Amino acid sequence: MQNAPLSYGSDSSGLVCGYLFGRAPDGKGLPLDADAARAWLAAREEHPQEFIWLHYNLANTASEKWLHEHTALPEEFYESLHEGPRSTRIEMADNTLIAVVNDVLHDFSFEPSDISTLWLSVDRQIVISARRKPLKAVDGLRNAVRNGEPIRSSVELLIHLLRDQADALIKIVRNAISTVDEIEDNLLAGKLKTKRASLGALRRVLVRLQRLLAPEPAALFRLLQRPPAWVAEIDAQELRESTEEFSMVLADMASLQERIKLIQEEIAALVNEGNNHSLFVLTIVTVLALPINIIAGLLGMNVGGIPLAQDPEGFWLVVAIVASFTVIAGWLAFRRQRDVS
Repeated sequence: MQNAPLSYGSDSSGLVCGYLFGRAPDGKGLPLDADAARAWLAAREEHPQEFIWLHYNLANTASEKWLHEHTALPEEFYESLHEGPRSTRIEMADNTLIAVVNDVLHDFSFEPSDISTLWLSVDRQIVISARRKPLKAVDGLRNAVRNGEPIRSSVELLIHLLRDQADALIKIVRNAISTVDEIEDNLLAGKLKTKRASLGALRRVLVRLQRLLAPEPAALFRLLQRPPAWVAEIDAQELRESTEEFSMVLADMASLQERIKLIQEEIAALVNEGNNHSLFVLTIVTVLALPINIIAGLLGMNVGGIPLAQDPEGFWLVVAIVASFTVIAGWLAFRRQRDVS
């Protein structure tokens, strides 16, 4: 057995990492390369107390070919690989758990493209996971196993993955809550620094995450109604607990979406109020300028009979008339504004 590669790449067979459990007395996983994994798979019936985890990079075209040649995975697993992005689901096929799990990338930045899919096939002795992009949860599991964390069974490996996924989502929700708190503080202080578009982008990503992940607890609860015979009771109980934790994370995400929606409405109200004030100021300026524009237009006509043309006090009389009309127009405009308010 050789040490598994530490990069996010894969070997010539598409294998990112492989571990054998049940042989070490402390329950730790022993690293496997592709050749050691192939040898164990050929003699798996001789080691009924052991199980193996193989993690593949589907971006390497050799991975699917290797799985076809050396494993007997259900056809449903290969079909799910080519279905494209789908909501999370877990189902039984030939006494094997087939799971489609959505997760976030390592450099998650609240973009819809930062969400990708992990496919799993889990039975009593073989766990196969495959992804096209590096994902947080499965690489968190990989680091835990590499650091010597004991794993009791193949189902516990799945439970660990789901909990790592929930932990990643909790961090995302916390970061989003911190951003929303800052925006709310600015609103309360009268400093509108955030545009509705940025909040809309954040909300769209959260909605997409929830839509992809929301079926996961229901799928697990349905599975736990009739679990496979090889699933131990302690594993089934821990799976229930992890499902409940995941449901709480989804509930927090839903409440955060509602909070963002309310902030968007508050920002829209403030923007509308500002626009209304600007329109009111523009209207006042137009109304106040209307008398002088009308009188100037009349007196500027090049025709005979213009009043006060020969009067030495004519200019001041026109100024008084313009000022009177301006005051009356301003009083009417402000009175109407008070009535509307």
